[in-house]
Amino acid sequence: MHRGRRSALVQYIFSNCALDLDRRELTRAAEPVAVGPQVFDLLAYLVRNRDRVVSKDDLLDSIWGGRIVSESTLTSHINAVRKAIGDSGEEQRLIRTVPRKGFRFVGDVTETSAADSEGGSGTEASRANEPVPALTLPDSPSIAVLPFQNWSGDPEQDYFADGMVEDIITALSRIRWLFVIARNSSFTYKGRAVDVKQVGRDLGVRYVLEGSVRKAGTRVRITGQLVDAATGTHLWAERFDSTLDDIFALQDQVAASVVGALAPTLESAEIERAKRKPTENLRAYDYYLRGMASFHRSTKEATADALQLFGTAIEFDPDFAPPYAMAAWCYFWRKINGWMIDRPSEIAEGIRLAQRGAALGKDDAVTLARAGHALSHFTGDVESGVALLDKALALNPNLATAWFISGFLRIWRGDPEGAIERFERGMRLSPLDPEMFRMQAGMAMAHLLAKRFDVASSFAEKAIRELSGFLIVAAVIAASHALAGRQTEAEKAMHHVRKLDPSLRISNIKDWLPILRPGDLVTFADGLRKAGLPE
Repeated sequence: MHRGRRSALVQYIFSNCALDLDRRELTRAAEPVAVGPQVFDLLAYLVRNRDRVVSKDDLLDSIWGGRIVSESTLTSHINAVRKAIGDSGEEQRLIRTVPRKGFRFVGDVTETSAADSEGGSGTEASRANEPVPALTLPDSPSIAVLPFQNWSGDPEQDYFADGMVEDIITALSRIRWLFVIARNSSFTYKGRAVDVKQVGRDLGVRYVLEGSVRKAGTRVRITGQLVDAATGTHLWAERFDSTLDDIFALQDQVAASVVGALAPTLESAEIERAKRKPTENLRAYDYYLRGMASFHRSTKEATADALQLFGTAIEFDPDFAPPYAMAAWCYFWRKINGWMIDRPSEIAEGIRLAQRGAALGKDDAVTLARAGHALSHFTGDVESGVALLDKALALNPNLATAWFISGFLRIWRGDPEGAIERFERGMRLSPLDPEMFRMQAGMAMAHLLAKRFDVASSFAEKAIRELSGFLIVAAVIAASHALAGRQTEAEKAMHHVRKLDPSLRISNIKDWLPILRPGDLVTFADGLRKAGLPE
């Protein structure tokens, strides 16, 4: 989600598709189409250059940053673009292959732009949709760590390079005076050619760290460079070599070198606080990284894969805290989306995993955040979950995930205004987060319970475009429309709710969401009842 101000919002309309460059959204027949960032960039490049044939070299330079890419990779990406817009390699209605020359977009395109709104009171909904001013730099040093390039020659090692970067981000996040952009926003640039100055403007940071990872046998090499995003000046560059046995020491070296470049007079104690060796067992760590790669895909199938991988990590090291918490959160995600097969036993297992993770990971912010959230949903003990989230944020004030999870828990305990503040903090720490829809969902629920129904429906509509099967969001849309007197829209939204979960009833809302304040439960239930949810 692009949060910087521009002079105009640019859209390309073709066939039955709309390509919104500012919001990085593709819709077809008014329905959102999920595409990866590289596929989106490829489509946008073809549309922008529709007046000519785009060669393979053009694509390699513009989309892959000059890297060598196989013919099969290029073909698969072109096919993904065609599929996203309803074209095919046989029909070539929109994207034509020109033999020995390249590709050309041949659809009829209408380019539209709308000037930014410049104030006025308006309705609550219109205020929620106003462009957000450009991000200002924090008072403290600020940094984004971009995904490192995998130079191992094996695409299957992407998870390892990504895991290295995640651990470096976590280490830097523990430095209290350093403002660190969350992993999810940094990783929106994965596989893309980037302009470091633009990254700094998009994310509102002064410094950008980029680099590469090469893994060969038992040897690992990391190269990194720190850039001043305001000027494009390289401040520091270094190469680190190690063996897999010393992988955590290698991560510490990278984090310490970056911090040292930002503040040469930094006390060594601050760097020591950033160091953490999570497990002595490298196989456990490897399976944990593989589990995280599956977890971030968020689908039903990927969540099941992540559960198995986290379980294997636990088998290799029963005292390794993070996979317990992440497995518990996978069970939470299954529960909230209606994917559970044996609900009682899965909830019991989720509770066991979360409790074990919290006990082992007392000094790990990610573990405490995920475990606290899962426990709140499984047990209904929101206050204990809030306490774990508060501890997580004390350990790592840069953890965007903890901020938005904490926002949800404050909704359930009856503090929607406090929740909104926490969602906004999470959004600032991760302004381009591909899971921004979660934060928007939280904002929607908070505004609903604060009885700002127009704002609630506005945020919910944004979230549902990203994940149409998000049951909470569908329910907020139905309830907010009903409470605002828009009965036709409410009934339409309720039809979607009933399709997602036919078993949902007014009487079992408490089993679904841990809403503690009676007045909040009455508001939500009243809206759903008016929209047509059975008792």
